[in-house]
Amino acid sequence: MDKMAGQTTFPVTPRNRAKRLHERAAYDQEAIYAILDSSFLCHVSYVIDGQPYCTPTIHWREGDWLYWHGSSASRMLKSQREGVRVCLTVSHLDGLVLARSGFNHSANYRSAMCFGTAAIIDDPQDKARALAAVIDRFYPGRSAALRENHGQEVKATMVIGMRIEEASAKSRAKGVGDDEEDMTIPLWAGVIPVRTVIGAAEISPHVPPGVSAPDYLQIYSEGRTLDDALRQAQSAYEETL
Repeated sequence: MDKMAGQTTFPVTPRNRAKRLHERAAYDQEAIYAILDSSFLCHVSYVIDGQPYCTPTIHWREGDWLYWHGSSASRMLKSQREGVRVCLTVSHLDGLVLARSGFNHSANYRSAMCFGTAAIIDDPQDKARALAAVIDRFYPGRSAALRENHGQEVKATMVIGMRIEEASAKSRAKGVGDDEEDMTIPLWAGVIPVRTVIGAAEISPHVPPGVSAPDYLQIYSEGRTLDDALRQAQSAYEETL
């Protein structure tokens, strides 16, 4: 896994530079990685024969590399075998912002946009490691307890890797931005916070009696935010790299 030697900020280019509301933008690794690592899903955008596509999928990060996987029959993955320019994005909704004018309604959010060239991970050892990583990144150490993947399962799954060449983050985390002349209007205004919270685990009816949940699932305890759980899982995963 390559690292960005000594760099802590991604280069700012016409492609990743924020075009408006520059104060909401960030280009440092810490801000961008925090957004990527606290999400389970991403969206990957690409163009095939002039037609744009955007595919949701599970992603994970190792240093400045992003990985995702999908079916070997996927149009997206087939198109990327030789390396295709893609844009991978992650977004979080943190609050609904209600103002006294339609123009000033907004949302509190965090988002990251990453650019790079994605390609198939073909080497058998690298692919096997990646198929374990997509489990261990979210459930630390779980892959060692699973049965081995069948040959057909491995064949049916493609893994994609992309080094982050350029990236930017954008966020809003503040209250209502009413115009001063609107503040006396007798209308409710404020922020409604939004969080994704983990619920109680639902055990499969086919788990034999006496089999308890493994310790690593304490990360996903009931009532905890998914953001926090995923960041802790990422930290645990990074310790194994």
